[in-house]
Amino acid sequence: MATTRTAAAHWEGSLMEGSGEVTLTSSGIGTYAVSWPSRAEKANGKTSPEELIAAAHSTCYSMALSHGLAQAGTPPTTIDTTAEVTFQPGTGITGIALSVVGAVPGITAEEFEKAAQDAKENCPVSAALKAVPITLETSFSS
Repeated sequence: MATTRTAAAHWEGSLMEGSGEVTLTSSGIGTYAVSWPSRAEKANGKTSPEELIAAAHSTCYSMALSHGLAQAGTPPTTIDTTAEVTFQPGTGITGIALSVVGAVPGITAEEFEKAAQDAKENCPVSAALKAVPITLETSFSS
């Protein structure tokens, strides 16, 4: 069964001087302030579309890698993923760097690397973001 998740944004004013907020509607867990400076300069306690994409990508990737490893008979003890989404004003999103650290008993570093690359190529968020270069750095312990 398909699911749909919803977020809503409200903006007031021009791009450079205005500000807004994004509400995570489906979960109801919060409303977060956004502004151009928080997107193009320092966060200063506000979020940005890129931070929200990074949150989605790191979570989806961790879930996909965990599933792939479990399907292969070697479920992970832990998977920790960081996603860095780079935004260049005037250009847009120029890249995503994933970094994953996994503890997986019973496999080799090479097997982990293969599973990690597969998850990078096939997690739903990676698939949705194929227009952007995505890199992956892995670290592994058994």
